[in-house]
Amino acid sequence: MIFVGIDVAKDKHDCFITNSDGEVLYKVFTITNNLEGFHDLFQKISSVMEDASKVKVGLEATGHYSYNLLGYLIDKSLTAYIINPLHTNLYRKSLSLRQTKTDKVDARTIASMLMSDVNLKSYSDTSYHNEELKSLTRYRFDKVKERAKLKVSIAQLINILFPELENLVPTLHMASVYSLLSEFPGASHVASAHLTRLTNLLSEASKGHYDKDTAIHFREAAKNSIGSVMPAKSLELKHTIKLIQELTIEIDEIETAIKQIMDEEIRSPILTIPGISYRMGAMIIAEIGDFHRFDSADKILAYAGMSPSTYQSGQLDNGYSHMEKRGSRYLRYALYNATKYVCHWDESFGAYLEKKRSEGKHYNVALSHAAKKLVRTIFAMEKSGQAYKATS
Repeated sequence: MIFVGIDVAKDKHDCFITNSDGEVLYKVFTITNNLEGFHDLFQKISSVMEDASKVKVGLEATGHYSYNLLGYLIDKSLTAYIINPLHTNLYRKSLSLRQTKTDKVDARTIASMLMSDVNLKSYSDTSYHNEELKSLTRYRFDKVKERAKLKVSIAQLINILFPELENLVPTLHMASVYSLLSEFPGASHVASAHLTRLTNLLSEASKGHYDKDTAIHFREAAKNSIGSVMPAKSLELKHTIKLIQELTIEIDEIETAIKQIMDEEIRSPILTIPGISYRMGAMIIAEIGDFHRFDSADKILAYAGMSPSTYQSGQLDNGYSHMEKRGSRYLRYALYNATKYVCHWDESFGAYLEKKRSEGKHYNVALSHAAKKLVRTIFAMEKSGQAYKATS
């Protein structure tokens, strides 16, 4: 076997090649982070081993800097391993008491880890699709958060320009309201609007739900409104609505891509749990990644930062421990949101939540217990590949 250790950086990568006997085939050499550098690396690997199945390549997980090289290696049918830098650091320290860390040392250390076979799992198509899913779900998370902030701004602007409107509609954030305010951004604009135009606009935007009587009602409320006439705020309102609409289109596109990966590549049984949508289910799967990395559901809870913290010093022992809230905040967010819907749609989870509430626990505490039950359920399903079966 041939072992290749690569320390990844932004502009260059340090590489080291050895074999099963510990013979150094290529001392540490540097390649540039471009196609010429990649070809140079592959040529050196090919010169010592023609059979790609007998080559193992290890790279540290350094974010996006390793993506292009990783893709190149996989295209060349080489088996690649992504290694956590923390593991590299611990392994290096176990080999020597000296606190030595350089790119050249790390390249050798990674090759040594591959040789020792320290429970490493190769990067596969599943890993690739999982990375894609994680990128999409986090991107969606940021976009939804951005849209939520803009919706708060909309409410504030309407409170200045047409405060009575909030009591005339179920919610301010609906297509008919946005269409109305995009053309008439303020009470003064609505009050002076032509009734026929106002009626047609509301009817079209609400798909026939709002008629002429509604238009008259809106216009009368606008005529008696205490809303301010502020052209600057009206312009801000129109632009904010436009930004929200553009973000909604982007979010829809992201969700379509997420659904496609979940249906065609991931095929997880998590979606068989009542209440778990593609959005939350995909985020949970993406953040956890390979379930075989975890020995138990408790390890996933710790990874999500949902394990209770422990404090003990002398005679003091904290009996009311708080949640650690470390680890993946995205996973924690997805689990809590998914749990709310699962408790609503699944009878056994709903009963479990009520049981915890009847014990005197606060709703959020009871929900955290239900979330832990959900993690244990998901872990068992992913390990067995079986669909969800409700328990009494």
